[in-house]
Amino acid sequence: MPEGMTTREILAQDSIAPEALDHLTTKHADVVVEVKAAIAKSPIVVVGMAQNPHVKRVRKALSEAGFQFTYLEYGSYLSQWGKRLAIKIWSGWRTFPQVFVNGVLLGGADLTQAAIESGKLRELLKSAPSN
Repeated sequence: MPEGMTTREILAQDSIAPEALDHLTTKHADVVVEVKAAIAKSPIVVVGMAQNPHVKRVRKALSEAGFQFTYLEYGSYLSQWGKRLAIKIWSGWRTFPQVFVNGVLLGGADLTQAAIESGKLRELLKSAPSN
């Protein structure tokens, strides 16, 4: 973490009413299961939404660089927002796309583009533990 930065606190589970915690952990749980399954199967997973220019940009950058990836799409700006919210709550990443490499959240479009350009993405794929 860069010097002088502080981390954002996450509300402790014991500070959430049981009914609210149940809602947080069960609403659209199937979507989280689907994303986790894709991450377990594919070295690169892009989770996105229709009509989002950042999602289009990262998919294009990965394709042009020769990377194969799994793409999961959840609605557009006005549809399936609840499913996308469940993914955001689960991952802690507030925007789309969400790019996962070998099960690790790499980030969004800017961080993925930087990893492609620097060669870091290839290195991450090479250093993956074999199953």
